Amino acid sequence: MKLLDKYIVKSFMITFTSVFVILFFIFVLQGIWLFIAELAGKDLDPFTVFKFLSFYAPTIVPMVLPLSVLLASIMTFGSFAENYEFAAMKSSGISLQRAMRMLTVVIFLLSIVSFFFANNVIPKAQYKFLNLRKTIVQQRPAMAIAEGQFNPIGSTINIKVEKKSGDNGEFLEDVTMHIKNVNAGLGANTVIKAKNGVLKSDINSNYLQLELLDGNYYENIIPKKYEDRNKHPFAKSSFKKYILNLDLTKLDNNSADDNDITSEKMLTLSELNYTIDSLQNNYNKDIVSFTDNIVQRNDYVFQLKRDQNIIKEAKVKDLLSIFTLTERQKILEMAKSNISSNEFSINNSKSDLEYKKKNINAHWIVVHEKFVIAFSCLLMFFIGAPLGAIIRKGGIGLPMVFAIIIFITFHFINTFGRKLAQEDSITPFLGMWMSSLVLLPLAVFLTYRATNDIGVMINFDFIIDPFRKLFPKKKENQFSKEIVEINTIKVDSNDPEYLLLLEKEISTLKGIIKNADQFGYSNEYRIKVLKVLETKGINQEQLKLENNLYNSEFLKLKFYKEEYLRKSKNTLILYILAFLFIISVNVSAKIPLIILGSINIILFYVNLYKSISNLNEISRIINKKPFVNIGLELIFGFPFYILTFLYNRKKLKEVISEFN
Repeated sequence: MKLLDKYIVKSFMITFTSVFVILFFIFVLQGIWLFIAELAGKDLDPFTVFKFLSFYAPTIVPMVLPLSVLLASIMTFGSFAENYEFAAMKSSGISLQRAMRMLTVVIFLLSIVSFFFANNVIPKAQYKFLNLRKTIVQQRPAMAIAEGQFNPIGSTINIKVEKKSGDNGEFLEDVTMHIKNVNAGLGANTVIKAKNGVLKSDINSNYLQLELLDGNYYENIIPKKYEDRNKHPFAKSSFKKYILNLDLTKLDNNSADDNDITSEKMLTLSELNYTIDSLQNNYNKDIVSFTDNIVQRNDYVFQLKRDQNIIKEAKVKDLLSIFTLTERQKILEMAKSNISSNEFSINNSKSDLEYKKKNINAHWIVVHEKFVIAFSCLLMFFIGAPLGAIIRKGGIGLPMVFAIIIFITFHFINTFGRKLAQEDSITPFLGMWMSSLVLLPLAVFLTYRATNDIGVMINFDFIIDPFRKLFPKKKENQFSKEIVEINTIKVDSNDPEYLLLLEKEISTLKGIIKNADQFGYSNEYRIKVLKVLETKGINQEQLKLENNLYNSEFLKLKFYKEEYLRKSKNTLILYILAFLFIISVNVSAKIPLIILGSINIILFYVNLYKSISNLNEISRIINKKPFVNIGLELIFGFPFYILTFLYNRKKLKEVISEFN
């Protein structure tokens, strides 16, 4: 390895190590926050807490590693470019490709290490992490129940304990339990109160035994007659000992990230391939078994006739005609029964097959995830290194901004693709590689431009031009009038109106020309006035220099008034559509409706902002304070737009009338 390669690799590894340690520490703190309910106030010894975090830490490496590579690449190569080290390399005949060559080998080796880490270390860490949580609950079951508050156990039970005692907090005092009857749908249907309780568990069992002592049992009774329900009848009984068996998996429900602790994530690549093969074979067998069952069920009656050689090779137009009347009745009754039975069977089998298919997809997702982790390191390097050379900024300022934007994009697309793949909307391959496929062209583009020293100046006119046509800029001639060629226009010198204008003073004539639009004078009358002024030695150029050829303030006022009226109408239409979308989403929360509704609300606020801006321009023209507060209008504009729409229209009329 040459001296330059050693210097580049050393600079990168120092930055990478620092960034990785900092980000790793931040994400571990996030993990502590996620599992704070399982750690805080549970009297756990420091070694158990350390093991808890140690088993959790490897699971965050797939997120920290690509981000560290990206940020370290931008910072390292940005620092080289900022300190003119790349310029010195280029002057010595060393290109960017040559500078990146050895570091590319290092990143490739890092990708291989990350693959083996994801394939061997993370599954074991997941397994030990889940078993540690299970062991803690089994050995110290009371740690999942906090004193003085209701603790949910699954979705049907809530338990409250005033005081715990014993070495592991297994002795309970003043126990209150609410058990919800999910079928009744009327809240807590059963209440159990006991003076004492004891928690017992077996390390080899997934169930926890709660023994309640000296208490009462209250149960709501739902009468069959609706009018009797207002009496709220209930049954009460007392007991000396009452035993409940609770599922430990439901008791240990404090994790906000349970989806990360699944069986498929505890398997290596070879184990996943074996499991997927078994699941796929079972899935295929279930499909074949289901279809055979349907066919055999419907073919039973006809099989009897085949055995009797009634159905022959000759064609039969009416199949029922070969049966007796009794057999026909039996066939029709069986057909009716089979339809109901088949419909029920199909619905149940469909749900079961969908669940199994999603389970297979979940295993395929983990398989692809192991390769995506390795590829993402290379991808982030080929995005970060050329980007750092282009922006020529080191440190943690601008590189951090670029790194966060790129990684958030990568993580969002990856999460979106994973969810679609889990729901079987797209294949697991496309779902897991979607983020890489989207960002790969960016890596190629940046690497090409950086190695050719082109930079990132891109012409986006082909994107912007259509929007410029939709939203044209205000032109100067909208607020002005051009000089009119009046020499070619003949005016009758004996015209009474013309003769009357000859008698008027020059200042009056100038006022007529300037305010012709405001006072509603016709174009013919305006030309007569210009003719009269020319006879008195005043031409249009002179009027323009004196700002008397047109009233620019009135033209602006007229323009912004028309713009406001147009934009406010568009805003009103979008406001009505927004409410329709909200109602539709509440009825049927479909993704296309949500997307269209979101776009509609965005367009509403864009038009609202533009209409308010037009009103404020009108206020500025007439030298008055803005009568619309743009901040309040944007905040309260959506729920109360009808009121603001009517108020602004009324206020606009008053302002225009005062100006006139």
